[in-house]
Amino acid sequence: MEGIPENAEKDGDNKLYAAFEDYEEFVATRDRFLAVDLYSEATGDEDRAEALLLRKQTLIFDKYQEQPYLLDPYLEQLFAPVVETLKVHAKKFVSSSTVPVVQMRLHRLSLLLYTFIKFRGYKTITRFFPHEIADLDVVLDYISAPNSPANDSIQWPLRYAFLLWLSLVCMIPFDLEQFDEVGHAGETASRIEAVGKSMLGKAGVDRDGAAILLSRLYMRKDMAGRFPDFLSNAQSTITGLSDPFLAMGILRVICEVIKLGSAEQVQVHKDSLLEIAQTLGRNDTLTGNTVIRKLHAKLIARVAIRLLPAQIRRLRAKGRVLVSDAATGTEDTIEDDIDVPEDVETVLEDLLKALRDKDTIVRYSAAKGIARICERLPPDFAEQVLEQVLHLFSIHSAAVASIYDMPSVAESTWHGACLACAEMARRGLIPDERLAELIRWLSKALYFDIRKGAHSIGSNVRDAASYVLWSLARAQSVDALKPHAIDLARHLVTVSLFDREIHIRRAASAAFQEYVGRTSLFPHGIDVLRKTDFYAIGIRRNAFLVAAPEVAEHDEYRPFLIDHLLSVTLRHWDPAMRQIGAQSLCAICELDLVQLGPDAAARAAKLLKVPDAGDVHGALLALTELAAAYRRSPESLVLESERRKVFAYLSIVPLSMIQSARQELIAEAACQLIAAAISLPETQHAQSAVPHWRQVVDSGLKSKSTSVQEAAAAALAAVSRLVDCSAVVDRLIRDFETGSEPMQQSLARVLGALDYLAHPHGIEKAVRCLLRMVDRKNGGSTFVEARRNAFDSMPQILSNVSQKLNEKLPAIRVCNMTDALLDGLTDYTSDERGDVGSWVRIACVKGLASFIRTLITEAAALPSLSDYLPPRSFHDAIGGILKQGVERLDNVRQQAGECFVDLLSLPLPATAYPERWQIQGAATIKGLFVSEEESVGWNDGNWLFPRAVQLLNIERYREQLLTGIILSTSTKTDSTQRPVASALVNYALQLPVVTDLSDHYDQRGLAHDLLAQAQKSVTSNNVVIPVLQTFNVLLEADVFENLPQDPEGLKILRELLALVSRNASRLKNPQRINVSMRCLINLLPLAELQEVAIPQLYQFLAHQYPRVRADTAEYLYLVLSSKDIGVETDNVEEILLETEWSSIDQIMVEGAAKRCVDYLISAREAG
Repeated sequence: MEGIPENAEKDGDNKLYAAFEDYEEFVATRDRFLAVDLYSEATGDEDRAEALLLRKQTLIFDKYQEQPYLLDPYLEQLFAPVVETLKVHAKKFVSSSTVPVVQMRLHRLSLLLYTFIKFRGYKTITRFFPHEIADLDVVLDYISAPNSPANDSIQWPLRYAFLLWLSLVCMIPFDLEQFDEVGHAGETASRIEAVGKSMLGKAGVDRDGAAILLSRLYMRKDMAGRFPDFLSNAQSTITGLSDPFLAMGILRVICEVIKLGSAEQVQVHKDSLLEIAQTLGRNDTLTGNTVIRKLHAKLIARVAIRLLPAQIRRLRAKGRVLVSDAATGTEDTIEDDIDVPEDVETVLEDLLKALRDKDTIVRYSAAKGIARICERLPPDFAEQVLEQVLHLFSIHSAAVASIYDMPSVAESTWHGACLACAEMARRGLIPDERLAELIRWLSKALYFDIRKGAHSIGSNVRDAASYVLWSLARAQSVDALKPHAIDLARHLVTVSLFDREIHIRRAASAAFQEYVGRTSLFPHGIDVLRKTDFYAIGIRRNAFLVAAPEVAEHDEYRPFLIDHLLSVTLRHWDPAMRQIGAQSLCAICELDLVQLGPDAAARAAKLLKVPDAGDVHGALLALTELAAAYRRSPESLVLESERRKVFAYLSIVPLSMIQSARQELIAEAACQLIAAAISLPETQHAQSAVPHWRQVVDSGLKSKSTSVQEAAAAALAAVSRLVDCSAVVDRLIRDFETGSEPMQQSLARVLGALDYLAHPHGIEKAVRCLLRMVDRKNGGSTFVEARRNAFDSMPQILSNVSQKLNEKLPAIRVCNMTDALLDGLTDYTSDERGDVGSWVRIACVKGLASFIRTLITEAAALPSLSDYLPPRSFHDAIGGILKQGVERLDNVRQQAGECFVDLLSLPLPATAYPERWQIQGAATIKGLFVSEEESVGWNDGNWLFPRAVQLLNIERYREQLLTGIILSTSTKTDSTQRPVASALVNYALQLPVVTDLSDHYDQRGLAHDLLAQAQKSVTSNNVVIPVLQTFNVLLEADVFENLPQDPEGLKILRELLALVSRNASRLKNPQRINVSMRCLINLLPLAELQEVAIPQLYQFLAHQYPRVRADTAEYLYLVLSSKDIGVETDNVEEILLETEWSSIDQIMVEGAAKRCVDYLISAREAG
C-alpha cells in the first residue's frame, strides 16, 4: 500500500521495545487525521488518504500489542484530542441536528477510538473520557436522538464509545434528578436505562457497552430501586428466551453488579439471582451456548463469594525467602465457626459439574470460581471441596488398565480438575497432607494422551497439569515439597523433553524452572535447566536428540527417560514421534552402549509381541537404531553378538503382518532392521535366526510404497556388502524389468544401491539394464519414476566403484551412461500431475554433476580420462546443466544452479592436457555467480536472468543456453517470463548488429541462432512456437530495427518472414497461428520487408477462424497506432475499427481485408 513501508506489518515481530518509540510519528499522523472536516464529502483521493492515515495508526498499535503498557505515560495525550473531536461533534449535533455528517469520516474517527479501547482495554481507556456533569445531557441526547448517526448499523464503534462514556458519567456522585424537568421525576434515569436496554440484545461490542452502562447505573445508591425490576424482568425474559445475545447482555449486567456492587445489594437479591441462574439452567436452548454457560458459572460463583465473609486466607511466605526465620510458610486463618450458607454448597455442586463442561472457557471460569469461594471458606470446608475436585480424576479411571484406555470424555473432566487444582494452589489452598495424592494424579495427567481417530486429545490436560505444578512451586513450603522433589523433577524433565507439543514442553520447562529457583530441591537443577530451557526444547528434534542425551548424563534422570521412551514414546500414535523416540533412545544408550543397549533392546523386543501395529513399528525402529549404534561403536566386535540378537528379534514379528498391504510402516521398519543388523552368518539360510528375511526384502521390493522400496533396497545393499548377489541381480532383472510400475521403480533403485566394490554382483548386467530402462527411443520404461530412479542409480554405481573404475567398468559403458544422462535432459514428459519429466531432468543434472566430479577426482587413477569422459561430453554436460539452469521451473533451476556452482570449484584433472576439461569462460561465470558473499538462489528469476543472458557470449554453451532461455521466454509462468524477457531484451539492445570479435555475440548471430532453432523442426509446434514468441518479445522492443542494414541480417529476417507466412491459412494450431500473425505484424515497421510482408496480412485478416481475424485486426491496429511504419495508415485503422471481423459474412470480411492490404500497398508506393 502506498505510503506504508514494505512489510510494515512485520516490523514489530519478535522485537521487544523499551519505550514508545513512535510517539512523534503517531501524534503527527493523528493530527492530520483529526484535521478532516466531518461535515464535507471526501473526494476519492481524500478518502484513500484518510484510510491510509487510519491504517498507519493501527499499524503502530499493532507493533506494541505485546507491550501495551509502554503507551501508558502517553495515553492521555494521545487519546484526549480524539475524544475531544468526538465531543465537539456531539455538541454540534445536539445543538443543531440538521447539519449532516459524513458517515464514513465519522466511522473512521470512531474506529480510531475503538482501536484505543481494544489496545489498552475499556477499563483503562474509559478513565480518559470527559467526565463533567454537563456531559450527561450531551451524551444522552446524542445517543438517544431518533436521527442520531449512532443509529446507523455501520457505526457500532461509535455506539460502543458513547455507551462507555455514559457509563463513566453515571459513576459521578450527583443526583440524576437534577436533570429532570419539573413534574418528570426519574425521567433522566429512565432514558439512560432505556438506552442501555435497547442495545442489550446487540450481537457486537455495543452489547458489552450497554451491559457496563446498566451495571454502573444499578450500582448507584439512588438507582438501587430499579435493580429488582430489572431482575424480575430478566427472570421472565430468560424463561422462554431463545436469543442468546440478549441473554448474554442480561447476564453480563448481573455479573458486573454482583462483582462491583455492595455486598448488601447482592445479599438482598440473593434469591432472585439464584432463581435466574436456575431458570437459565432449565433453558436448553440457551445453555447450548458456550458463552452463556460461562456467564452462568461466573454468576453463581460471584453470588456465593458475596454471601461469604470478606476475610481471605492469604498466603504470607512459602518457598525460599531472604529472611531466614521465614523459611516455612505461614498463613492467616479464619474462624472455623463461620456458618456457611446452604446456597454456597449448591453453587459449589453446580461449579463442580461445570468443571466437566465440554468447553474450556466454561471449565476455567468454574475453576476460578471454586478457588475464590474456597478462599473465604473455613479450612475444613475448603479441604472437602478439594477432595471433591480430586475425586473427578478417579471418575473415568477406576475401571481402566492405564490412562491411555480412558474414554475421550475424560479429557474435559481431567482438564477441569487440573484447572481447579491450579487455581487453588495459586491461592495456597492445598494442605500439605493432600499434596501426595494431588501429585500422584498430576503425574498421570502429565502424560494424558488419548488416541481419537487420526489424532489424539489431551494436550490441554497436560498443559494444565504443568500449570498446577508451577502453582505448587510458588505456594507450597519447601519442606512439604521435599518428599516429592525427585519424582517431580523426573516427570517434568521427561515432559519438557519428550512431549509432542511445543507449548507443553515449554510449560513443563517453566514449571521445572520455578522449582529450581524457589526450592533448590531438584538434583542438578541449574545444569538440567540450562539444557532444557525455553529455546533448547522449542524444536522437537533438538529436544529429543540433543537435550535428552545431555540430561541423561545425570544418573538420577537416565533410567526414567529410557523408561518413558520405551513405554510411551515408542508406542505413540504419531509415527514421527515413534521415529524420533527411537533415535533419542539410541542417543541416550550410546552414553554407555555396552550396559544400556542390550537391556533397552530386550525391553523393546517385548513390544513386538503386542498385537497393536504402532507398538510393533516403534519397537522395530528402536531395534534398528540400536543395531546401527552397535555397528558404528568402537566396541563393535564386543557387541556383535548383541547385534545378532537384535536381528533375531525380527522372527517374533509374523511374516503375514509385514507383508500386509496395510502395514507399510512395519514393512519399512523391518527392512531397515535387516539393513542395520544383518551379518554374514545370517545370510546363510541354515544359520539364520530369521529364515524369512529374504521374503521380507522381496515383498518390500514389490511394494507400491516408495519408502518401503527404499528400505528394501537399503537391506539388499547391506547384504551385498557381505556376499555376492549376482544371482539375485539376475533374478530381479528377469522378473522386474518388464513388471509393474512399482517393480520397475524398485529394480532401478536397488541396482544403484548394491555395493559393487565388495563383490561384482553382475555390474555389467545392472548397467545395461539401467540403460535399457532409460532408452525412450528403443522401448525403455514408460514410467517416469522408474526412469528417474535409473538415472539416480547411475552416479551411485560410478561413485561406488570409482576407486577401481578401470577394473569394474569399461570406458565405453561409462560413456554410455553419460550419453544417457545427457539424453535425459531432454525428457519433458507431462501427465495429469504436470511436468513429471522435471523429476528426470533434475536426476540427470545431479547425475552429470556427480559423474564429472567423480571422474575428474579419480583422473590420476584412470588410463585415459578422455576415454571415460570425452571433453565433448564434458562440455555438453556443462551446457546441458546451464540450459536447465535457465528454464522455467524454479526447482529445476535451483538444483541446476547448485550443481553448476559446485562444478566451478573443481580443480583441473590430473591428466595430460587438463585444460580440455576447463569450463569455458570460467572467470566470467565466477564473477557473475560466485563472487557475491550471499548468493541469491537460481530460483529467483529477477536475480538470475540478467546474469544468465550474459553467458550467451560463451560460444560453446550458446546453443543450449539459448534453448533454455527460449523455453523460459515462452512460459506462462509470470515470475519467470517477465524477468527473462526483460533481461534478454536489455542484453540484445546492447549487442552490436555485427561483430568479428571472438566470444562476443551480435544481433545477427542472435537472430540466426533463433531461426536455426525453429528450422530444425518446422513442423513441431513445441519447437517453433517458443522461438516465434521469443522473436515477438525482441521485435516488440525494436531490437532488430537496424538488422536489415546488414545483408545477412536482412536475409535472416526474410527467412523468418517466410516461416511465419508460408501456408499460414493451413495451420491448425491456434497458438502457432497467433504467434505467426504477431511476428508478421511486428516485422511491418522494417521498411525493407514491407513489400513482402504487407500482402501476407490478407491470410490472417481473411482467415477461416473468426477469432484469428479479430485478433489480427486488434493487434494490427495496436501496432499501426503505436509505431511509425513509414506509411500513412489512417484509412487502414478506420477499416480495422469499423469492420466486424468475427462476422460469419466471409465475403464482407475478405473485402475489408483486401482493402486494408491495398491501402497499405498504395501508401507504401506513394511514400
